[in-house]
Amino acid sequence: MTIKQVHIVVIGAGLSGMSAAYELRERLGKTARITVIGDGERFSFTPSNPWVAVGWRKPEDITLKAGEHLGKKGIAFRDDGVVRIDPEHHQVVSGLGETISYDYLLICTGPKLAFDEVPGSGPDGGYTQSVCTTPHAQHAWEAYEAFLNAPGPVVIGAMAGASCFGPAYEFAMIVDADLRKRKLRDRVPMTFVTSEPYIGHMGLGGVGDSKGLMESEMRQRHIKWLTNAKVSEVRAGEMTVVEYDDAGAPGKQHILPFVYSMMLPAFRGVDAVAAVDGLCNPRGFVLVDKHQRSTKYPRIFAAGVCVAIPPVEATPIPTGAPKTGFMIESMVTTIVRNIEAELDGQSAVFEGTWNAVCLADMGDTGAAFVALPQIPPRNVTWTKIGRWVHVAKIAFEKYFLFKMRHGTSEPIYEKYVLSALGIERLK
Repeated sequence: MTIKQVHIVVIGAGLSGMSAAYELRERLGKTARITVIGDGERFSFTPSNPWVAVGWRKPEDITLKAGEHLGKKGIAFRDDGVVRIDPEHHQVVSGLGETISYDYLLICTGPKLAFDEVPGSGPDGGYTQSVCTTPHAQHAWEAYEAFLNAPGPVVIGAMAGASCFGPAYEFAMIVDADLRKRKLRDRVPMTFVTSEPYIGHMGLGGVGDSKGLMESEMRQRHIKWLTNAKVSEVRAGEMTVVEYDDAGAPGKQHILPFVYSMMLPAFRGVDAVAAVDGLCNPRGFVLVDKHQRSTKYPRIFAAGVCVAIPPVEATPIPTGAPKTGFMIESMVTTIVRNIEAELDGQSAVFEGTWNAVCLADMGDTGAAFVALPQIPPRNVTWTKIGRWVHVAKIAFEKYFLFKMRHGTSEPIYEKYVLSALGIERLK
């Protein structure tokens, strides 16, 4: 197989899928055939969803038509998703029932949101909001607008099994900042509920002094918290939360009233991916080796939230490990370089760096978390809080949307974020 003959299919048009398509085009040239299959027509910059949920951004500010911009680079796009993967015959079946053959398959789907694991949760028929998708964030904004007319208690946090805690902290702080600007904060008791064993754990076992810094920030903002906490049920206007001890035994039960709540769910793998025999772990996340290749199917690679990564440590209530933007960039580059090597008749030996770098906005300030590598022991581990992080997050949003519009494979995290933090990329 040569570059002129190859057909690479990318499932997913999010941060990892779009980045992979552009980088494949840049590395393999114009002759390689590349197809991206998205679930819907639009790319969305997911890290900006908390801003959408308080009206600081509109969906059109952070989304764009994926096919329009991919097409400028000669990359085919379809928006009907994938309902089945047939790895034995190197084919996928699209949502419209069309069979598409591939030489290499990149799975960049992101997760399925497991609201069903907590009765009464989620925006679709439940009582809690979400910022996991831009449509969810828009729904959260509509609910927030109504809340502003009759404010009351707010509960924000993350359910048992969640693996992405940053947006929960961001949203709690952003809501606090927004309510202070509106002179409504004194009418809104706030509680942060999380499955983490302590504030600032982040699914990473803590990063530098994240525990002390984040607890201090919560105290200054008068946000109460419950840790080692599991939400067992949500009803209209209240949720049942059980605190667990360090041995994992249930303890005190709380009935928390709320007028507005945003709770991040646990994740699972999307159905079409999870259904493939031997591809995934029991939660439906893709099992990959250090080259981002499926451990069972050599023509399948995976990047992003859909990848199986073990927890950093065991916790009384399950917490997953996050996949941050820098890690996703590294995964994508690993895949592209290895496919390029194989097409050149060489061995696929490129390895990425599973490092965690996160910029978390807090409305009027922000926190930067750096864990290199993600799993301890680490070469670099620290957390910094300051207004500069808020400014950096806004700049990063602009840089990444520029990247998506213009089809560049430029490594945004490595070039801008790490350099701004004074950190060189570490292997």
